[in-house]
Amino acid sequence: MTQHDESAPTSASSAAASVPAWESRTETQITLRSPAELADALPYLMGFHPTDSVIMLALHGERGRFGGRLRLGIPDNAEEWSDVSDQLAETLVAGCGKRGPRPDGIVLFLCQDPAKGETARQVMERLRPLAQSLRLACGGLDVPVYEALCISDGRFWSYCCPDERCCPREGTPLALPGTSVMAAAAAYAGIQVRGTLREMEARYAPLTGRRADEQESALDAAAADLVPRILRGTDCETVRQETLDLARLVVERFHEARPAARPEADARDDSLLAADEAAAIILGLQDRTTRDRAAEWMEGPQAPAALRVWRALARRCVGPYIEHAAAPLTLAGWVAWSTGEHPEARVALSRALSADPEYLFAQLLHRACNEGMDPELLRRCLRRERTGRVVDHERAETGTDRPEALHATAPLGAPGERNPLEEPEEKSSRETAEAQQSREALKTVDAQSATPAPAPATGARRHATTGASGAGGPGGTGGPGATSRRGGPSGGNGPAGKARTRRRTGRGVRGRQ
Repeated sequence: MTQHDESAPTSASSAAASVPAWESRTETQITLRSPAELADALPYLMGFHPTDSVIMLALHGERGRFGGRLRLGIPDNAEEWSDVSDQLAETLVAGCGKRGPRPDGIVLFLCQDPAKGETARQVMERLRPLAQSLRLACGGLDVPVYEALCISDGRFWSYCCPDERCCPREGTPLALPGTSVMAAAAAYAGIQVRGTLREMEARYAPLTGRRADEQESALDAAAADLVPRILRGTDCETVRQETLDLARLVVERFHEARPAARPEADARDDSLLAADEAAAIILGLQDRTTRDRAAEWMEGPQAPAALRVWRALARRCVGPYIEHAAAPLTLAGWVAWSTGEHPEARVALSRALSADPEYLFAQLLHRACNEGMDPELLRRCLRRERTGRVVDHERAETGTDRPEALHATAPLGAPGERNPLEEPEEKSSRETAEAQQSREALKTVDAQSATPAPAPATGARRHATTGASGAGGPGGTGGPGATSRRGGPSGGNGPAGKARTRRRTGRGVRGRQ
């Protein structure tokens, strides 16, 4: 099991939980006073309806302010529960301690719907040993579990409350959607619940059936054409430009197409992308420099279209090309994070790490997003990279170093975005300090990513997600963000750090990125 951090700072205690409004939109605080209110608040605290999940929320202070949080898929093998419980408790407590005070308590949720032929009450009883194991693990660290809830099939049970007057044996129905105090507060703050976790993950699932077969054939044909050109090394820049030009054309197409309503949106987007186009872009994005330049399409009116394109490309990574999805999934996670879609960013980056656990760019972004870092610092770095590339390009064409010769230059980055050269050349002392902060942030994140979190004895591939303590809510911002450096197979560095050779699978060509 691989551990990765995820944060969305928020704040509650089982008796009286205090939740500040997200993104500093208001100083109003919400107080959760019962297990029912805690259960109803969970989707708004996470940004989605969790499924098949263990969720742990840290509590701080006398008012029980929400701090760090952690989510992990429930292990299928009950024999793993004890070891997993120890690791989850240690991860949450240690993570909170690194960013501030240790938690004073924990609220625990076990979310799982019944299997075929199983009742919700049977789910609750089946998961009771897991709840007890987690309570013992937290207690062993001197952090009590104030409340432990099982949520299944629209009902909840408390593992801590023996009073059947408030927690009956048959469970308590959840409040109707949109009727709880948290629903009202979320609507006021502009917070949306984006369906279930399973539904969010399904948007990135590979195609199946006949379309998957067609896409695999297109990927085979594209690999036969592109891989020899990439491996020769002499044609890399041409392949990069061809990939970016094609990707830019597809982004423009998605931008011009009228967005469809869900759940038809993804099917509509799939119809806008031909199999051969998808294959060429997917293989081209395996080059780190190409991917880094595509990452510059992270803002502006066409960023939503770019996110849709990266989603569609992730769905086209089928058969033996599933690992190739790490690149478009990471780009989707980056654009989602950059545009404020934090729950989707975490889903996309988690899936990128499932496709390739050692994909360094995804590791850096996942850590930065989950620790509440500000994406603006990385955006600034990517803008500087684009500006420097434009300047170099114009100097090569004009044969002059005069700044006035560059005033008409259009950027080579995202379609439709403003010219970054319009920014003044003279940087203020504040801007200089911010640039230094950005460089130091990269050093910090690189150093943290060099030591992966310990894995438990289980052989299952899971991603535990933890959150930083502090005020705010899902999607809150925090300390310094990651920055990037240019590079690619030719020997430079990129946001992911140094490239490492990856084993050949017989189809396509990939490297550690």
